[in-house]
Amino acid sequence: MDIRSQISMVFHLDKCIGCHTCSIACKNIWTDRKGAEYMWWNNVETKPGTGYPSKWEDQDIYKGGWEIKGKKLSLKGAGKFKGLKNMFHNPNLPVIDDYYEPWTYQYEHLFEAEEGDDQPVARPVSLITGEYITPKSGPNWDDDLSGSQEYARKDVNFKNLSAQEQEAMFQLERMTMHYLPRMCNHCLNPACVAACPSGAIYKRGEDGIVLINQKKCRAWRMCVTACPYKKSYYNWNTGKSEKCLLCYPRLESGQIPACMHSCVGRIRYLGVMLYDADKIEAAASCPESELVDRQLEIYLDPFDPEVIKAAKENGIADSTIDAAQKSPVYKFVKKWGLALPLHPEFRTLPNLFYVPPLLPTMAFVENGTYETTSESFWGAIEKSRLPMKYLANLFSAGNEKTIEVVLKKLMAVRLHRRNVTVGDLPENEVTDPMKEVSMDKDTADAIFRLTSLPLFSERFVIPAAHREEAMEMLESTADVKGNHGFGFKEPPKRGL
Repeated sequence: MDIRSQISMVFHLDKCIGCHTCSIACKNIWTDRKGAEYMWWNNVETKPGTGYPSKWEDQDIYKGGWEIKGKKLSLKGAGKFKGLKNMFHNPNLPVIDDYYEPWTYQYEHLFEAEEGDDQPVARPVSLITGEYITPKSGPNWDDDLSGSQEYARKDVNFKNLSAQEQEAMFQLERMTMHYLPRMCNHCLNPACVAACPSGAIYKRGEDGIVLINQKKCRAWRMCVTACPYKKSYYNWNTGKSEKCLLCYPRLESGQIPACMHSCVGRIRYLGVMLYDADKIEAAASCPESELVDRQLEIYLDPFDPEVIKAAKENGIADSTIDAAQKSPVYKFVKKWGLALPLHPEFRTLPNLFYVPPLLPTMAFVENGTYETTSESFWGAIEKSRLPMKYLANLFSAGNEKTIEVVLKKLMAVRLHRRNVTVGDLPENEVTDPMKEVSMDKDTADAIFRLTSLPLFSERFVIPAAHREEAMEMLESTADVKGNHGFGFKEPPKRGL
């Protein structure tokens, strides 16, 4: 076993209110500068919808992620030979219109316009060219199903839903939506790292965060093509690629990422997962129907004595192992089986997991009316306004059974808690669903506690950075000439 540690995350979609506070927090800290105006390292999309950049999920357009050719795993639209062929013309690279051309408003005109019969207006001006433009899209242009003819109805995840199933979602009495916050997944098998010709992108050994070395980046932009989630961006001002760095300076000082700290709905959880790096290639190369299960097998039990021993032998600190044992991500993903990866068919093995939305909570539509009687509580899952196929296309590579199990677990928790607090359900309507998903009352209470009433320290468990070990490593590799390991040199001594 090659045991390593990975900072992982869970987003609980039933709690997201689509306020974009996380996006603004990230924008104000990391991308509020020239060349990065169009970048949203964290964004919140409405589903159904085409997202940002437009139709980013359609890899027939963008050729992101990995594919199986024969029995070999290879990049779909990037790589050594494909990169050389597309070096000067990359037809799969998203253009600025796929994101949106960033703009501001000419506010000065409101104060400096000459006197006239009409009201002066602040015209939109491109932040790239400085010319007047007419905005036609934006990062949240399709919020709350706005412009559903152009956005929601063109959602890529409708691919295997019948026309009748798609149309039913847009009938007024059945219309539904949920929010999907997105950021870099810091994958176990990152396509961006494999695609970079200059080796500028790397995955940190101590916590698995994927970063771009700005000094090494040569603006090939193969990372933009390779990332199926389109979370690597090109800065047109600096000529470098940029991406979410999971606020690693904050993590190293014991603070949580800005997007998570500012989350109004408290949907975000962060913690450490221990995984076996030897299983990555096999998991990423397996048949599509097995991808979710094979990825979850990579993550190991932090309480297992053999795992602990192997982790220590691999240099993982006791504090990191302790953090992994307290990790809320481990509970949601492995212990309870409630959180799933986004589009596992991209084969990057993402480390951001989602608890699917259980919508609507109780009611379903039958004969044009809502049914909310106690007899309909459990049946609402099969008759939900949000088709199981749609969620399966998002979170389980089309496997509806995987989604059904998760939703039944979530419903079992709600039925149990309703019975505890209200007590208006027959006993069998509570116990039968819990037996079906093999859940006891203590587990249901634990899930409810971490979902609804967690302390700050329970949602975010950050291991110590152990910077002192990194410094000792550098110092121990110094030779008598003052040369340090990894190419660093001791700075010259200067007098006063």
